[in-house]
Amino acid sequence: MTQLLPFTGQAWPQAVVPRPVHMRVSLAFVEHRVNLWLRFGRPVRETVVDRWRRVATFEPNAVCCRVKWIGNDYGTALWQLMVLEAPMPFDGAQRIAGVAPGARILLRADGEQHVKAVLDVIDAIEALGIDPAVVAVTYWRTVGNRLAARQPPPDYTTERHAAHLARGALR
Repeated sequence: MTQLLPFTGQAWPQAVVPRPVHMRVSLAFVEHRVNLWLRFGRPVRETVVDRWRRVATFEPNAVCCRVKWIGNDYGTALWQLMVLEAPMPFDGAQRIAGVAPGARILLRADGEQHVKAVLDVIDAIEALGIDPAVVAVTYWRTVGNRLAARQPPPDYTTERHAAHLARGALR
């Protein structure tokens, strides 16, 4: 039995299934001036825009880490690191320059000292043989909170990773 729209007598339109929206992360390199690169993440596609720029495309729920370094004639002007999660359709996301349509920020580190601390955490995770892109989302949030509180980040262990995998799709 077909249901009708009120007052018009017309049938309801077929349900529209939303297509997944891929997150696009802009990357760039201009020697001694700008360096935006991926520290980790598995893009489904990389598009070369020109000699200096490219765009990495990620599926929904994919996690990546973008590092931004900007310099000028006097040295380093900006250090920034963000661990980002690509949003699902109709999910909320933060607007971030160079990331379309947006992303969930799991961790943000500003300044050379904080960025290097997070890079050390990533190196330690990789030393365990674990891809940082599949680490528990809650761990990245915890690292960001610890940095904000000026406390050392917790270690990510193989036991913690096994527990994350055992939980499955739960965040």
